[in-house]
Amino acid sequence: MNAGTDTAFGALRQVDAGLLSVGYAEAGPADGPAVILLHGWPYDIHSYAEVTPVLAAAGYRVIVPYLRGYGTTRFLSDAALRNGQQSALAVDVIALMDALGIRDAIIAGFDWGARAAGIVAALWPDRCRALVSVSGYLIGSQAAGSAPLPPPAEYTWWYQFYFATERGRAGYGRYRREFARLIWQTASPKWHFDDATFDRSAAAFDNPDHVDIVIHNYRWRLGLAESEARYDEMEKQLASSPVITVPTITLEGDANGAPHPDPGAYAARFTGPYLHRTISGGVGHNLPQEAPQAFAEAIADAGRS
Repeated sequence: MNAGTDTAFGALRQVDAGLLSVGYAEAGPADGPAVILLHGWPYDIHSYAEVTPVLAAAGYRVIVPYLRGYGTTRFLSDAALRNGQQSALAVDVIALMDALGIRDAIIAGFDWGARAAGIVAALWPDRCRALVSVSGYLIGSQAAGSAPLPPPAEYTWWYQFYFATERGRAGYGRYRREFARLIWQTASPKWHFDDATFDRSAAAFDNPDHVDIVIHNYRWRLGLAESEARYDEMEKQLASSPVITVPTITLEGDANGAPHPDPGAYAARFTGPYLHRTISGGVGHNLPQEAPQAFAEAIADAGRS
C-alpha cells in the first residue's frame, strides 16, 4: 500500500485487491467503524469530498475507492477482460475490503455504486453492516434489461442505446468530457456546478480502461456484451432479485433527472430495518455531492439501526 496523487482528500493510496490495483482515499481513525463510499457514472470519488470529512470527524474510517475504469485504479493484468458487469464491481468491493483488513462496513453509493453496494448487501450480508442506497434497489439482470419499456421510459435511456453502437463507442471515446457534462446537467438540472468542480472529477475519465468499462457495462445490461464465467453463479442469484436483509436507508433527490424507480416499487426488497427519505431542495442524481449533510446523516442513522 502506498500514497499517490494529491486530491481534495489529500494523498491517494493504492492497494492490490483482486484483479485490480485500486486507488482510494482514506480518512478518519484506522480503528473506527468502516464506511465504504462508492461513486457512479460519470462521476468519481469527489462526489464524496464533503461527505468524507463529516464522517471522519464523527469517528468513522472512511474508504472512497475509484471504481474499475476510473482515476488511478488499474487492472493488474493486460489480459483481463475490461468487464463492467454488475457482479464484477461488487466483487471488487469485497476484494478491497479483504485487502484492507475490513471485516464489515457500512456501504453506501449512488448510480453504479448503489448497485454494487446493494449486491454486496444481498450476497454477502455478513460483510455489510448497513446499506445506504440512492434510488433504492438497483440490482438487475440481462433478462430484465432486455425487456422493452414504454417509449417515455426508453427515451431516458438514450445513452445506453447509443453505447450499443460502434458510433457510440467512438463518440464516447472522443467526447467523454462533453458527454459527462451533459449527463451532469440533465441528471441534476438544478445543481449549478462550476467548471472547477466538473474538471476535478472529469480527470478520472482519462483512465485508459474507462471507455471499455463504460461501454461493456451498458452493453452487458442489454445482453450485447459477454459475461465472464467466474460471475455466472452470482448473476443467477441476482436475476432472482434477492431481498436485502441488512439495515438500509434509501435516498432520492426531489429533482433527479436520471432514470430511477419509484420508491414504492422496491420497498418490499428490503426485509430488514428500512427507511426511505426523499431529499428536497432541488437535489438531483449526484445526491452525495449535492446534499452531503443528508447523505452523511443517513450513513450514521443506518449504522445505528
